Amino acid sequence: MKRTRRSFIKQTGQIAVGVGLLGLYSCGETGGETNDNDSKELASAEATKGLFFKISLAEWSFHRALKAGKMDNRDFAAIAKNDYGIDAIEYVNQFFKDKAKDKAYLTELKKRADDNGVYTNLIMIDGEGGMAEVEPKKLQQSLENHYKWVDAAKFLGCQAIRVNAFSNGTAEEAAKAAVEGLSTLAEYAAKVGLNVIVENHGGYSSNGKWLSGVMKEINMPNCGTLPDFGNFCVKRTKGVWQGDCVEEYDRYMGVSEMMPFAKAVSAKSHEFDAQGNETQTDYMKMLQIVKDAGYTSYLGIEYEGDTLSEEEGVRATKALLERVGKAIS
Repeated sequence: MKRTRRSFIKQTGQIAVGVGLLGLYSCGETGGETNDNDSKELASAEATKGLFFKISLAEWSFHRALKAGKMDNRDFAAIAKNDYGIDAIEYVNQFFKDKAKDKAYLTELKKRADDNGVYTNLIMIDGEGGMAEVEPKKLQQSLENHYKWVDAAKFLGCQAIRVNAFSNGTAEEAAKAAVEGLSTLAEYAAKVGLNVIVENHGGYSSNGKWLSGVMKEINMPNCGTLPDFGNFCVKRTKGVWQGDCVEEYDRYMGVSEMMPFAKAVSAKSHEFDAQGNETQTDYMKMLQIVKDAGYTSYLGIEYEGDTLSEEEGVRATKALLERVGKAIS
């Protein structure tokens, strides 16, 4: 029955820390005058001109501020545009977990984004279960948990929701369950013209070969991937996310394997050297992989570092994307 519905859908839908960057950071601090914001927007537009991709901002970059109550989820769109000159955002459901069906709240989110000329690209969904649960009841519950977020994302004008493919089964069992779970969710999302995308987010999903194999088996136009430049730990000492990483998949090979199915890309960053380069990922090499895949849509800034503040980390990542992007565009 699922294959029949999928066939129908297929037929009908087809960079620097240190003195040099301190000046750059300070010129874009929060709370400037209106004319200063206008200047930042013009400078940002000039910096991104001619790039082969567009830049969005992932809300997770500010997870510390949000969790501490120093930032309100409802202000994210305005902050992205006015403080960083970025006009596309990626929400994280953790910061409005109980609001998926709250039309008043969602209406306010949409209005604030619209008022600031900001496009809401996607919502990252966490804490609602894995799309590769091998136990049928768990998989069904995960699906039911995600349906409301499909509807919320559609209301906000998104093109996708990002989901997780967590599983406790073997690689083969997990792949079979992922095909079933993702196909079913994608069928639901197709009814409202939305994409369902999977990020390499630990466990089997961080194995590029495994995830691309799942995508090939599903073979649906609205089911794809969100390659993240980091998150390639496939095995930890304590489960998917806890403990030290004891096995890591090659990030460049992983991104290459996922790019044919990519409907969004996460430009993950942690630390930067004195020249403004990310110390864990060769952005020149990674962006070349993205470009060679023919991808021209959004690269979402997702800063997770500890040395720079969240504000400085976002600006450093944006500067790195612009510099490297210009070099290879």
